[in-house]
Amino acid sequence: MAKKNEIINIKIDDLLFPNKGVGIFENYKVTVKNTLPGQVVNARITKKRDGKLEASLLDIEKNAEYEIKPGCGHFKYCGGCSYQNITVEKENEIKEKQVLKLLDDAGIKGYIYEGIDVSPVIEGYRNKCEFSFGDEEKGGDLALGMRKRNSFYEVVTLTDCNIIDGDYLSIIKSTLDFFRKKAIPFYHKSRHDGVLRHLVVRKGAYTGEILVNLVTTSGVSFDIEDYAKELLSIKLDGNVCGILHTENDGVADVVKSDNTKVIYGNGYFTDKLFDLNFKVTAFSFFQTNTKGAEKLYEIVKEYAGDSKDKTVFDLYCGTGTISQIMAANSKKVVGIEIVEEAIEAAKENAALNGIDNCKFIAGDVLKKVEELTDKPDIIIVDPPRDGIHPKAINKIIDFNAPEIVYVSCKPSSLARDLAIFQESGYEVVKIKLLNQYPRSAHTESVALLVKK
Repeated sequence: MAKKNEIINIKIDDLLFPNKGVGIFENYKVTVKNTLPGQVVNARITKKRDGKLEASLLDIEKNAEYEIKPGCGHFKYCGGCSYQNITVEKENEIKEKQVLKLLDDAGIKGYIYEGIDVSPVIEGYRNKCEFSFGDEEKGGDLALGMRKRNSFYEVVTLTDCNIIDGDYLSIIKSTLDFFRKKAIPFYHKSRHDGVLRHLVVRKGAYTGEILVNLVTTSGVSFDIEDYAKELLSIKLDGNVCGILHTENDGVADVVKSDNTKVIYGNGYFTDKLFDLNFKVTAFSFFQTNTKGAEKLYEIVKEYAGDSKDKTVFDLYCGTGTISQIMAANSKKVVGIEIVEEAIEAAKENAALNGIDNCKFIAGDVLKKVEELTDKPDIIIVDPPRDGIHPKAINKIIDFNAPEIVYVSCKPSSLARDLAIFQESGYEVVKIKLLNQYPRSAHTESVALLVKK
């Protein structure tokens, strides 16, 4: 009889979204994260309920036949990637199967499935990374990089990584050297003491501009200007356009600002999407794969169709990227976003690009849609990972827009929301997937819904 903490040996037969391998042990269905179908693994049972088991991976006894040599030396331990050990073609196949199963289980039927595309760049594509300070083992040297897989505390210092820009590695090394010499401690999540929390680096794919944001607790004991000088002395392919210092005294292990100061240069970086220019601030949303985003927005434009003389709502608009892309052929575009900083950036970007038919509103979609007086011809929704708020979705439906284009970064949320739209008189016409973040477990989806 299987019991908690028992070490078991199982073959993985299937993979559930996002990265949960499934096998059978003593007639129990077992899920083990970070495994692949065809692998034989040793795992420790962590939960047992409702006739199912959850287990944590200990080691892989036998690889799947289709596995390849990982494209990164940290892959075994780093929690940043899921699929460095398979080809992109196999990755596409896995993601496609996962999404279609979620849609099928939710009762989404009768649509045209238009396949899965992949990002035009699969290496060095991330234009934003949040690195954590910590130690690689308890009491070890200061580390800076990604959290270790299956660990809340330990950090893998990145010395190579094939999904981030090489300049990021240089910045990590320089930052580590600086703070090791100063003997500045990292912030301990369990003890709630220490100083160094995160390092956020953003870089324009087309401009090469780099924005660095050091996140610490308040009351630092070192000269932040000295750190800025250290960064500016590094030889990089891009150019540092801004260095920020953010203070965060919160308990949660997230990047947030109690206070942010510009130490050098600008509080933003610039980049391009198609022929449009965008200023992106430290905390505003911008797709983290710029060239992949262009591919995604091509699909969105295609699904939205001819918007000439039409009013478009862009809900969860971020810095207004989709809004401005749609504006060229539309009568009017109205964008809503809860992050005020992003809305200010959207307004500034629209002015920068000479676009005057976009209106941007700061606030929660749930509340702000009630204030809209325009009647939309097309609604584009690009919600956060949890999808559309249950109350907001009904308000969106009440607009009776002839067409809705749903852009999703989490297929389980997409499947749930599409089922609600279906029940409310919308037909799911077609769906296309984009592997916008290769090597990760994430998949972008675009769905076109038409009012019956």
